[in-house]
Amino acid sequence: MKLTKKAAGFIVLGALLTVALTGCQSSEATSPATGQNTANEQNTGEGATNANAPASESSEEKGTEAIKEGSMEKEGNVVLKELAFVYNEHTIAISDTANEDQMEQMLGKPDNVKSHTYSADDGTNMDTLIGFTEKVYTYPGLEIKTISIPEGKQDSIFHIEITDPKYATVRNIKAGDSLDTLKDAYPEGKLLGDGAANEEDDFRYEPSNYVDVMSFHIKDAKVESIQIYSLLD
Repeated sequence: MKLTKKAAGFIVLGALLTVALTGCQSSEATSPATGQNTANEQNTGEGATNANAPASESSEEKGTEAIKEGSMEKEGNVVLKELAFVYNEHTIAISDTANEDQMEQMLGKPDNVKSHTYSADDGTNMDTLIGFTEKVYTYPGLEIKTISIPEGKQDSIFHIEITDPKYATVRNIKAGDSLDTLKDAYPEGKLLGDGAANEEDDFRYEPSNYVDVMSFHIKDAKVESIQIYSLLD
């Protein structure tokens, strides 16, 4: 009888050990699969993020793409309109084509016109402009420079300097206006120096790139002069 009870006890104990071992093996077998699924999910997530990244970058590049003045008709080019001044209902902008007759029609007869064709021995060291012809039109309180490339291409405006208040920008800022008025009209602009009210400084407005600029010289918290220009390559 005692042997029978002992035998039964061994049988029960063996069964319990068998169940325990089976449970451990099952747990170990499923654990790597779970880890693998998690890794796959992470890889999938990373793949989705990377897939979206180019589209985002493309969108940002498209939104900040510079518009080159003169590449569109003036009526449809907002940037071109900004880099301009108005006189007698004429809007005169950077990259506008303008020969002597056109300048006289828009602004009247200039006080002086100078012309210079760049060459290797002219002492200017402007090798990139050799063969180009620059003209300077001078009016009271206004100077306009044009440039024409070789082979008879039309003259185009690349530099405007204004000191007379009768010539206003397209946002109606003119020489003599206060710095506060200027900031209200061009909130996108910035002072290049410390911006102390009683010191000289330059307030720069760059609507699209670092090539075409509108710069206001500030003295005693007022606009002393306005320059609108395009850097020549």
